Amino acid sequence: MSLDIKLTVLDQSPVHPAETDPALANAARMSIELAKACDSMGYHRYWVAEHHNSPQFAGPSPEILIASIASVTQNMRVGSGGVMLSHYSPYKVAEVFNMLSALFPGRIDLGIGRAPGGDQLASSALAWPSQPQNASSYPAQASTLKSLLENTMPDDHPWADLHISPVQDDGPELWMLGSSGGSAELAGQVGMHLALARFISPDHCTPDIFDAYESAWRSAGHEGAPKRMLAIGAFCAETQEEAELLASTAIYRKMQMYSGEREELLAPEAVQDRRKDFTASMEAQYLHLLSGYTVGTPERCLEEINGLAKAFATDEVAVVTVTHDFGARLENYRLLQAG
Repeated sequence: MSLDIKLTVLDQSPVHPAETDPALANAARMSIELAKACDSMGYHRYWVAEHHNSPQFAGPSPEILIASIASVTQNMRVGSGGVMLSHYSPYKVAEVFNMLSALFPGRIDLGIGRAPGGDQLASSALAWPSQPQNASSYPAQASTLKSLLENTMPDDHPWADLHISPVQDDGPELWMLGSSGGSAELAGQVGMHLALARFISPDHCTPDIFDAYESAWRSAGHEGAPKRMLAIGAFCAETQEEAELLASTAIYRKMQMYSGEREELLAPEAVQDRRKDFTASMEAQYLHLLSGYTVGTPERCLEEINGLAKAFATDEVAVVTVTHDFGARLENYRLLQAG
């Protein structure tokens, strides 16, 4: 890895069905153990995601994981990738992350996202007894959140006199997650840094999204320099064959997501058994999804990461790795950083 590229972890807290180690009894504990290891390996940030009503991901409350991870690590920044803001009051999110920043000064990131992080049933339950927020409210929510944290609420705003404790000079670093130009331009308008999720839709994630983001930032007249991060799906192993086998769990999970099916993460061997019965169109879909990930030996993965960083003009790449086995996930991050 070239020295000017920082590697970050984006952890979706996948549920590893086969894990039997009592010390790693659930996905939350696995995230904490992985974070401790990645802190010692030299990763730049460790972000945790938010998902609801999922048999595959177990991270419904990133703020709790952030506090736990920050308390057992020393070097990495720790944050959310991200808080699904449509479910929450901007004031409450500001209070929570202001407190985290006070407890772990200079190390907390607040990344927010527009997506619900779950299905309609979860969104309804989170909003009860009210109704889920309309997506059109997100820009105002994001802008309000930033104003609250930076104490820049207009004097004539009904919440101008709100106080956020504890008082401190520096709050969390503010990021917006996006996979499209819409979120990118909003991030620039609001004045948040941008994390672009290529792992969600590689076919539609292009460098010009970052260009539109920075153009919106400049047009809005924000001070400072906008930061850009590219988030990719990666699977690294000692051989190309092992890496492609490792990736099959995530590939099949995404195929299920598109078809509306939901079950626990399958072992790579089980995926390959099902693959024998794939139709031609299913096999084509499988191979297309594989091509959207960074998969291979450390040398091959790092060469591709360098190429993506250059193409997207960024000095930071976040890596998402969803596997059936925790040990394989840990080894993936070790090989990437050691390579």
